[in-house]
Amino acid sequence: MGLGPGEVEDVVISSDFWLGRRVFLTGHTGFKGAWLALMLDRLNAAVTGYALDPPTTPSAFDLLGVRDALSDGRGDICDLAALDAALGAAEPEIVFHLAAQSLVRRGYADPPDTFRTNVLGTANLLDCVRRVQSVRLVVVVTTDKCYENREAETGYAEGDRLGGADPYSASKACAELVSASFRESFLAEAGTRVVTVRAGNVIGGGDFAVDRIIPDAFRAFASGDVLGVRNPDAVRPWQHVLEPLRGYLLLAERALSGAPVSDAYNFGPGPEGEHDVAALLGHLAAGWGGKAAWRHDRSPQPKETRLLRLDTTRAREELGWHPLLPFGEAVLWTAEWYRAFAERRDMAAFTREQADRYLGQCVRLVPPFREARPATMRAGGRRAARS
Repeated sequence: MGLGPGEVEDVVISSDFWLGRRVFLTGHTGFKGAWLALMLDRLNAAVTGYALDPPTTPSAFDLLGVRDALSDGRGDICDLAALDAALGAAEPEIVFHLAAQSLVRRGYADPPDTFRTNVLGTANLLDCVRRVQSVRLVVVVTTDKCYENREAETGYAEGDRLGGADPYSASKACAELVSASFRESFLAEAGTRVVTVRAGNVIGGGDFAVDRIIPDAFRAFASGDVLGVRNPDAVRPWQHVLEPLRGYLLLAERALSGAPVSDAYNFGPGPEGEHDVAALLGHLAAGWGGKAAWRHDRSPQPKETRLLRLDTTRAREELGWHPLLPFGEAVLWTAEWYRAFAERRDMAAFTREQADRYLGQCVRLVPPFREARPATMRAGGRRAARS
Protein backbone atom coordinates (compact mmCIF):
# COMPACT_ATOMS: atom_id res chain seq x y z
CA MET A 1 0.00 0.00 0.00
CA GLY A 2 2.87 2.43 -0.10
CA LEU A 3 3.12 2.59 3.69
CA GLY A 4 6.61 1.87 4.90
CA PRO A 5 7.82 0.52 8.25
CA GLY A 6 7.56 2.97 11.11
CA GLU A 7 5.10 5.25 9.30
CA VAL A 8 1.93 4.20 11.12
CA GLU A 9 2.08 6.15 14.37
CA ASP A 10 1.40 9.53 12.81
CA VAL A 11 -1.62 8.42 10.80
CA VAL A 12 -3.64 6.24 13.19
CA ILE A 13 -7.35 6.55 13.76
CA SER A 14 -8.43 5.34 17.20
CA SER A 15 -11.41 3.00 16.97
CA ASP A 16 -12.21 3.53 20.66
CA PHE A 17 -12.74 7.24 19.94
CA TRP A 18 -15.42 6.45 17.35
CA LEU A 19 -17.17 3.63 19.20
CA GLY A 20 -20.74 4.90 19.73
CA ARG A 21 -19.77 8.48 18.79
CA ARG A 22 -22.86 10.34 17.56
CA VAL A 23 -22.31 11.78 14.08
CA PHE A 24 -24.63 13.72 11.76
CA LEU A 25 -23.66 13.27 8.11
CA THR A 26 -25.23 15.33 5.34
CA GLY A 27 -24.92 14.03 1.80
CA HIS A 28 -24.63 10.35 2.75
CA THR A 29 -26.37 9.30 -0.48
CA GLY A 30 -23.61 10.83 -2.62
CA PHE A 31 -20.26 9.38 -3.67
CA LYS A 32 -17.99 10.73 -0.92
CA GLY A 33 -20.75 10.65 1.66
CA ALA A 34 -21.41 6.95 1.05
CA TRP A 35 -17.74 6.09 1.52
CA LEU A 36 -17.57 8.18 4.71
CA ALA A 37 -20.70 6.47 6.05
CA LEU A 38 -19.07 3.10 5.37
CA MET A 39 -15.86 4.11 7.16
CA LEU A 40 -17.79 5.40 10.18
CA ASP A 41 -19.78 2.17 10.31
CA ARG A 42 -16.58 0.10 10.26
CA LEU A 43 -15.46 2.22 13.24
CA ASN A 44 -18.78 1.61 15.04
CA ALA A 45 -19.90 5.23 15.16
CA ALA A 46 -23.60 6.03 15.60
CA VAL A 47 -24.40 7.91 12.41
CA THR A 48 -27.51 9.76 11.31
CA GLY A 49 -27.65 10.67 7.63
CA TYR A 50 -29.55 13.54 6.02
CA ALA A 51 -29.70 13.85 2.24
CA LEU A 52 -31.82 13.76 -0.86
CA ASP A 53 -32.37 10.46 -2.63
CA PRO A 54 -29.27 9.08 -4.40
CA PRO A 55 -28.39 11.33 -7.35
CA THR A 56 -27.72 8.50 -9.81
CA THR A 57 -28.86 5.00 -10.71
CA PRO A 58 -26.88 2.93 -9.88
CA SER A 59 -25.46 4.72 -6.85
CA ALA A 60 -22.71 4.31 -4.28
CA PHE A 61 -25.39 4.48 -1.57
CA ASP A 62 -27.13 1.35 -2.84
CA LEU A 63 -24.08 -0.60 -3.94
CA LEU A 64 -21.99 0.03 -0.80
CA GLY A 65 -24.78 -1.07 1.54
CA VAL A 66 -24.99 2.33 3.24
CA ARG A 67 -28.65 1.84 4.13
CA ASP A 68 -27.59 -0.64 6.83
CA ALA A 69 -24.70 1.52 8.07
CA LEU A 70 -26.65 4.41 9.58
CA SER A 71 -30.00 5.97 10.36
CA ASP A 72 -31.12 6.91 6.85
CA GLY A 73 -32.85 10.30 6.91
CA ARG A 74 -33.99 12.06 3.73
CA GLY A 75 -34.48 15.76 3.22
CA ASP A 76 -33.23 18.93 1.52
CA ILE A 77 -30.61 21.01 3.31
CA CYS A 78 -32.43 24.05 1.97
CA ASP A 79 -35.52 22.99 3.97
CA LEU A 80 -34.62 24.75 7.20
CA ALA A 81 -37.44 23.33 9.31
CA ALA A 82 -36.80 19.71 8.29
CA LEU A 83 -33.06 20.05 8.75
CA ASP A 84 -33.52 21.68 12.15
CA ALA A 85 -35.77 18.84 13.31
CA ALA A 86 -33.41 16.13 12.04
CA LEU A 87 -30.32 17.65 13.63
CA GLY A 88 -32.08 18.28 16.91
CA ALA A 89 -33.36 14.70 17.08
CA ALA A 90 -29.90 13.25 16.34
CA GLU A 91 -28.09 15.26 19.06
CA PRO A 92 -24.68 14.62 17.50
CA GLU A 93 -21.25 15.65 18.75
CA ILE A 94 -19.80 15.83 15.25
CA VAL A 95 -21.35 17.10 12.02
CA PHE A 96 -19.83 16.30 8.63
CA HIS A 97 -21.40 18.49 5.95
CA LEU A 98 -20.97 16.90 2.51
CA ALA A 99 -24.36 17.62 0.91
CA ALA A 100 -23.71 19.76 -2.17
CA GLN A 101 -24.15 20.30 -5.88
CA SER A 102 -20.69 19.03 -6.78
CA LEU A 103 -20.41 19.17 -10.58
CA VAL A 104 -18.70 22.01 -12.46
CA ARG A 105 -20.68 21.55 -15.68
CA ARG A 106 -24.00 21.33 -13.86
CA GLY A 107 -23.04 24.61 -12.22
CA TYR A 108 -22.89 26.17 -15.66
CA ALA A 109 -26.25 24.62 -16.59
CA ASP A 110 -28.08 25.65 -13.41
CA PRO A 111 -26.28 28.40 -11.47
CA PRO A 112 -29.23 29.30 -9.16
CA ASP A 113 -29.58 25.74 -7.87
CA THR A 114 -25.82 25.47 -7.40
CA PHE A 115 -25.68 28.62 -5.27
CA ARG A 116 -28.87 27.66 -3.44
CA THR A 117 -27.56 24.25 -2.44
CA ASN A 118 -23.94 25.12 -1.70
CA VAL A 119 -24.39 28.53 -0.07
CA LEU A 120 -27.88 28.62 1.45
CA GLY A 121 -27.61 24.95 2.39
CA THR A 122 -24.40 25.57 4.33
CA ALA A 123 -25.93 28.62 6.05
CA ASN A 124 -29.00 26.58 7.00
CA LEU A 125 -26.91 23.79 8.51
CA LEU A 126 -24.78 26.16 10.59
CA ASP A 127 -27.86 28.04 11.73
CA CYS A 128 -29.40 24.76 12.92
CA VAL A 129 -26.16 23.89 14.74
CA ARG A 130 -26.59 27.03 16.82
CA ARG A 131 -29.67 25.43 18.44
CA VAL A 132 -28.16 22.00 19.18
CA GLN A 133 -25.98 22.15 22.28
CA SER A 134 -24.52 18.67 21.78
CA VAL A 135 -22.54 19.70 18.66
CA ARG A 136 -18.86 20.27 19.38
CA LEU A 137 -17.44 20.19 15.85
CA VAL A 138 -18.69 20.93 12.34
CA VAL A 139 -16.53 19.85 9.38
CA VAL A 140 -17.69 21.67 6.23
CA VAL A 141 -16.44 19.96 3.07
CA THR A 142 -15.79 22.38 0.21
CA THR A 143 -13.26 21.80 -2.61
CA ASP A 144 -9.80 22.62 -3.93
CA LYS A 145 -11.60 24.76 -6.51
CA CYS A 146 -12.55 27.34 -3.87
CA TYR A 147 -9.27 29.19 -4.51
CA GLU A 148 -8.90 32.01 -7.01
CA ASN A 149 -7.06 29.96 -9.61
CA ARG A 150 -4.17 31.85 -11.20
CA GLU A 151 -2.80 28.69 -12.89
CA ALA A 152 0.11 28.91 -10.46
CA GLU A 153 2.81 26.24 -10.49
CA THR A 154 2.97 26.29 -6.69
CA GLY A 155 0.20 24.70 -4.65
CA TYR A 156 -2.51 26.83 -3.07
CA ALA A 157 -2.29 27.11 0.72
CA GLU A 158 -5.17 27.67 3.11
CA GLY A 159 -4.45 31.38 3.48
CA ASP A 160 -4.54 32.07 -0.25
CA ARG A 161 -7.29 34.17 -1.81
CA LEU A 162 -10.65 32.48 -2.33
CA GLY A 163 -12.56 32.87 -5.56
CA GLY A 164 -14.01 31.06 -8.53
CA ALA A 165 -14.72 32.01 -12.13
CA ASP A 166 -17.35 29.32 -12.72
CA PRO A 167 -20.57 29.04 -10.64
CA TYR A 168 -19.60 25.82 -8.86
CA SER A 169 -16.19 27.12 -7.73
CA ALA A 170 -17.67 30.48 -6.73
CA SER A 171 -20.41 28.79 -4.71
CA LYS A 172 -17.83 26.80 -2.77
CA ALA A 173 -15.79 29.93 -2.07
CA CYS A 174 -19.03 31.47 -0.77
CA ALA A 175 -19.58 28.41 1.44
CA GLU A 176 -16.13 29.05 2.93
CA LEU A 177 -17.12 32.65 3.74
CA VAL A 178 -20.44 31.54 5.22
CA SER A 179 -18.61 29.06 7.45
CA ALA A 180 -16.18 31.72 8.64
CA SER A 181 -19.04 34.11 9.34
CA PHE A 182 -20.96 31.64 11.51
CA ARG A 183 -17.75 30.62 13.24
CA GLU A 184 -16.84 34.15 14.22
CA SER A 185 -20.36 35.50 14.83
CA PHE A 186 -21.95 32.64 16.75
CA LEU A 187 -20.32 29.25 17.12
CA ALA A 188 -16.83 29.95 18.44
CA GLU A 189 -18.30 31.76 21.43
CA ALA A 190 -20.60 28.79 22.05
CA GLY A 191 -17.63 26.40 22.07
CA THR A 192 -18.46 24.76 18.72
CA ARG A 193 -15.57 24.47 16.30
CA VAL A 194 -16.16 24.98 12.58
CA VAL A 195 -13.45 23.75 10.21
CA THR A 196 -13.55 23.70 6.42
CA VAL A 197 -11.73 21.02 4.43
CA ARG A 198 -10.65 21.34 0.80
CA ALA A 199 -9.83 18.09 -0.97
CA GLY A 200 -8.15 17.51 -4.28
CA ASN A 201 -9.83 15.47 -7.03
CA VAL A 202 -11.04 12.19 -5.57
CA ILE A 203 -11.31 8.92 -7.44
CA GLY A 204 -12.63 5.52 -6.38
CA GLY A 205 -15.44 3.09 -6.98
CA GLY A 206 -19.08 4.08 -6.81
CA ASP A 207 -19.04 7.39 -8.65
CA PHE A 208 -21.63 7.35 -11.44
CA ALA A 209 -21.99 11.09 -12.07
CA VAL A 210 -22.21 12.41 -15.62
CA ASP A 211 -19.37 14.61 -16.93
CA ARG A 212 -16.83 13.31 -14.43
CA ILE A 213 -13.76 11.61 -15.83
CA ILE A 214 -13.73 8.28 -13.94
CA PRO A 215 -17.40 7.29 -14.38
CA ASP A 216 -17.35 8.54 -17.97
CA ALA A 217 -14.31 6.34 -18.62
CA PHE A 218 -15.93 3.33 -16.96
CA ARG A 219 -19.06 3.67 -19.07
CA ALA A 220 -17.02 3.93 -22.28
CA PHE A 221 -14.68 1.05 -21.41
CA ALA A 222 -17.55 -1.23 -20.36
CA SER A 223 -19.46 -0.60 -23.60
CA GLY A 224 -16.41 -0.84 -25.85
CA ASP A 225 -16.64 2.82 -26.89
CA VAL A 226 -13.73 5.24 -27.27
CA LEU A 227 -13.89 7.85 -24.51
CA GLY A 228 -13.94 11.47 -25.65
CA VAL A 229 -11.80 13.63 -23.35
CA ARG A 230 -12.15 17.40 -23.43
CA ASN A 231 -9.00 18.46 -21.51
CA PRO A 232 -6.35 15.69 -21.52
CA ASP A 233 -3.60 18.14 -20.53
CA ALA A 234 -5.40 19.43 -17.41
CA VAL A 235 -3.36 18.71 -14.26
CA ARG A 236 -5.20 17.77 -11.07
CA PRO A 237 -4.24 16.44 -7.60
CA TRP A 238 -5.69 12.90 -7.87
CA GLN A 239 -6.24 10.84 -4.71
CA HIS A 240 -8.36 7.89 -3.68
CA VAL A 241 -11.54 8.93 -1.91
CA LEU A 242 -10.44 7.17 1.29
CA GLU A 243 -7.46 9.52 1.68
CA PRO A 244 -9.23 12.83 2.45
CA LEU A 245 -11.94 11.02 4.41
CA ARG A 246 -9.26 9.67 6.71
CA GLY A 247 -8.06 13.24 7.09
CA TYR A 248 -11.53 14.35 8.18
CA LEU A 249 -11.58 11.60 10.82
CA LEU A 250 -8.13 12.53 12.12
CA LEU A 251 -9.20 16.16 12.28
CA ALA A 252 -12.28 15.28 14.32
CA GLU A 253 -10.26 13.23 16.80
CA ARG A 254 -7.78 16.04 17.30
CA ALA A 255 -10.43 18.72 17.65
CA LEU A 256 -12.49 16.81 20.22
CA SER A 257 -9.39 15.96 22.23
CA GLY A 258 -9.03 19.68 22.94
CA ALA A 259 -5.91 20.07 20.81
CA PRO A 260 -5.64 23.21 18.69
CA VAL A 261 -6.88 22.94 15.11
CA SER A 262 -6.83 25.45 12.28
CA ASP A 263 -9.90 26.86 10.57
CA ALA A 264 -9.19 25.15 7.22
CA TYR A 265 -7.18 22.23 5.84
CA ASN A 266 -6.15 21.07 2.36
CA PHE A 267 -6.03 17.34 1.65
CA GLY A 268 -4.22 16.33 -1.52
CA PRO A 269 -1.60 13.88 -2.76
CA GLY A 270 1.32 16.26 -3.20
CA PRO A 271 3.50 16.30 -6.33
CA GLU A 272 3.52 12.49 -6.64
CA GLY A 273 -0.23 12.46 -7.29
CA GLU A 274 -0.44 15.55 -9.51
CA HIS A 275 -0.86 14.30 -13.07
CA ASP A 276 -2.65 15.33 -16.21
CA VAL A 277 -5.83 13.61 -17.33
CA ALA A 278 -3.98 11.69 -20.02
CA ALA A 279 -1.74 10.04 -17.40
CA LEU A 280 -4.76 9.18 -15.26
CA LEU A 281 -6.49 7.54 -18.21
CA GLY A 282 -3.36 5.60 -19.14
CA HIS A 283 -3.24 4.02 -15.68
CA LEU A 284 -7.00 3.46 -15.65
CA ALA A 285 -7.01 1.76 -19.05
CA ALA A 286 -4.12 -0.47 -17.99
CA GLY A 287 -5.95 -1.43 -14.80
CA TRP A 288 -9.16 -2.10 -16.73
CA GLY A 289 -7.50 -4.16 -19.45
CA GLY A 290 -9.00 -5.14 -22.77
CA LYS A 291 -9.32 -2.53 -25.51
CA ALA A 292 -9.95 0.50 -23.32
CA ALA A 293 -9.17 3.64 -25.34
CA TRP A 294 -9.74 7.40 -25.39
CA ARG A 295 -9.43 10.34 -27.78
CA HIS A 296 -9.19 14.11 -27.47
CA ASP A 297 -12.65 15.70 -27.88
CA ARG A 298 -11.95 19.08 -29.52
CA SER A 299 -15.54 20.32 -29.66
CA PRO A 300 -16.36 23.62 -27.84
CA GLN A 301 -16.51 23.13 -24.06
CA PRO A 302 -17.18 25.31 -20.99
CA LYS A 303 -14.03 26.87 -19.58
CA GLU A 304 -12.06 24.86 -17.03
CA THR A 305 -8.72 25.58 -15.39
CA ARG A 306 -5.67 23.83 -16.79
CA LEU A 307 -3.59 23.57 -13.63
CA LEU A 308 -4.59 23.02 -10.01
CA ARG A 309 -2.23 22.11 -7.19
CA LEU A 310 -2.62 22.09 -3.40
CA ASP A 311 -0.17 22.78 -0.58
CA THR A 312 -0.98 20.21 2.12
CA THR A 313 1.75 21.19 4.56
CA ARG A 314 -0.72 22.16 7.29
CA ALA A 315 -2.54 18.80 7.29
CA ARG A 316 0.75 16.93 7.29
CA GLU A 317 2.33 18.94 10.10
CA GLU A 318 -0.67 19.57 12.35
CA LEU A 319 -2.65 16.35 11.87
CA GLY A 320 0.11 13.91 10.94
CA TRP A 321 -1.83 13.10 7.77
CA HIS A 322 -0.25 12.01 4.52
CA PRO A 323 -1.48 9.84 1.63
CA LEU A 324 -1.13 6.09 1.99
CA LEU A 325 -1.97 5.04 -1.58
CA PRO A 326 0.45 6.06 -4.34
CA PHE A 327 -1.14 7.43 -7.49
CA GLY A 328 -0.83 4.21 -9.50
CA GLU A 329 -2.30 2.12 -6.71
CA ALA A 330 -5.19 4.55 -6.17
CA VAL A 331 -6.07 4.27 -9.87
CA LEU A 332 -5.71 0.48 -9.77
CA TRP A 333 -8.10 0.20 -6.81
CA THR A 334 -10.56 2.33 -8.77
CA ALA A 335 -10.28 0.23 -11.93
CA GLU A 336 -10.64 -2.99 -9.92
CA TRP A 337 -13.84 -1.68 -8.34
CA TYR A 338 -15.47 -0.88 -11.67
CA ARG A 339 -14.30 -4.15 -13.16
CA ALA A 340 -15.91 -6.00 -10.24
CA PHE A 341 -19.10 -4.01 -10.79
CA ALA A 342 -19.12 -4.91 -14.49
CA GLU A 343 -18.73 -8.56 -13.48
CA ARG A 344 -21.81 -8.24 -11.23
CA ARG A 345 -19.97 -9.10 -8.04
CA ASP A 346 -21.28 -8.33 -4.55
CA MET A 347 -20.18 -4.70 -4.42
CA ALA A 348 -21.05 -4.15 -0.76
CA ALA A 349 -18.67 -6.96 0.19
CA PHE A 350 -16.05 -5.84 -2.35
CA THR A 351 -16.14 -2.26 -1.07
CA ARG A 352 -15.94 -3.34 2.57
CA GLU A 353 -12.87 -5.37 1.66
CA GLN A 354 -11.22 -2.32 0.08
CA ALA A 355 -12.16 -0.12 3.04
CA ASP A 356 -10.84 -2.66 5.53
CA ARG A 357 -7.57 -3.10 3.62
CA TYR A 358 -7.11 0.65 3.86
CA LEU A 359 -8.27 1.06 7.46
CA GLY A 360 -6.14 -1.88 8.50
CA GLN A 361 -3.08 0.27 7.78
CA CYS A 362 -4.18 3.27 9.81
CA VAL A 363 -6.56 2.27 12.62
CA ARG A 364 -5.58 1.47 16.18
CA LEU A 365 -8.07 -1.28 17.04
CA VAL A 366 -9.15 -0.49 20.62
CA PRO A 367 -11.43 -2.44 20.55
CA PRO A 368 -11.27 -4.07 17.09
CA PHE A 369 -14.05 -3.88 14.51
CA ARG A 370 -17.20 -5.77 15.36
CA GLU A 371 -18.70 -7.50 12.35
CA ALA A 372 -22.06 -8.56 13.71
CA ARG A 373 -24.36 -5.81 14.91
CA PRO A 374 -28.12 -5.67 14.52
CA ALA A 375 -29.05 -3.08 11.90
CA THR A 376 -31.29 -1.28 14.41
CA MET A 377 -28.28 -0.60 16.61
CA ARG A 378 -26.04 0.94 13.97
CA ALA A 379 -27.23 4.48 14.59
CA GLY A 380 -28.23 4.63 18.22
CA GLY A 381 -31.24 2.36 17.69
CA ARG A 382 -33.12 4.82 15.47
CA ARG A 383 -34.17 4.06 11.92
CA ALA A 384 -35.28 7.23 10.16
CA ALA A 385 -38.16 7.04 7.76
CA ARG A 386 -37.66 8.35 4.26
CA SER A 387 -39.40 11.56 3.39
